[in-house]
Amino acid sequence: MSKITFTKMHGLGNDYIYFDCIDNPSLIEEPSLIAEKLSDRHFGIGGDGIVLILSDNEADFRMRMFNSDGSEAEMCGNAIRCVGKFVYDNDYTDKKTIKIATGAGIKILELNIEQRVVKTVRVNMGEPILNGFDIPVNINKEIVMNEEVSMLDGKKYNMTCVSMGNPHAVIFVNEIKDRHVLIDGKELEFNKIFPQKINVEFARIISEGEVQMRVWERGAGETLACGTGASAVCVASVLNKKTGKSIIVKLLGGDLFIEWAEDNNVYMTGPAEVAFHGTVEI
Repeated sequence: MSKITFTKMHGLGNDYIYFDCIDNPSLIEEPSLIAEKLSDRHFGIGGDGIVLILSDNEADFRMRMFNSDGSEAEMCGNAIRCVGKFVYDNDYTDKKTIKIATGAGIKILELNIEQRVVKTVRVNMGEPILNGFDIPVNINKEIVMNEEVSMLDGKKYNMTCVSMGNPHAVIFVNEIKDRHVLIDGKELEFNKIFPQKINVEFARIISEGEVQMRVWERGAGETLACGTGASAVCVASVLNKKTGKSIIVKLLGGDLFIEWAEDNNVYMTGPAEVAFHGTVEI
């Protein structure tokens, strides 16, 4: 066993354990196992997973993220904001616009800096993917909007599916209840219609510019915030003519500002914060 330093960070309570692998890409040899072990909130450090921060040949930096169940995810909007804060605050870059390579491609971050510390980050989340097979969902349609999905108990929901580099099913309800997220969201993650499983967002329209959301994330369960999920909710709200293209998404951990811009890219703005630093034996 060896002692390794880490930084615990969060974006609106969506918390991960970050490892600096920039000078040592082999620092974490078995990230899936480490993610499961360290994410345990009783016997580990606690978190929604781990994030490895690495150097990259095509971008300024690269991130790999592993959920608390050990599965690797393509992208996380809250985590990538924290990566931007980490590399700037720790003097790995002095740029205010940086590129981060992810499993969902290279993302461009704009850092909002106050007194040499990153406070918020605006992320170009890319263009939403709406084609069923590309999301992927086993529905052969150009846009999977307001499609019916059945639960094991016979209940039915209408869902709009969007990929923001990872797959999401957005369901609009009049009131978000615990059972929606903790029971139905959990069941939908493993529904056979989703070949790579699914993130499930239950959303309530507050006004043309505000939406409340709770999320069940594949591989992690309910989290306090999800940046790709908030982005998917914005796209789904526009497609269903429920909101404008610029909205505040209200999550359990706080608010994200999301804009589906004229260039067809979705932009997310939100905070990134350090919780604490430490060392751990692995």
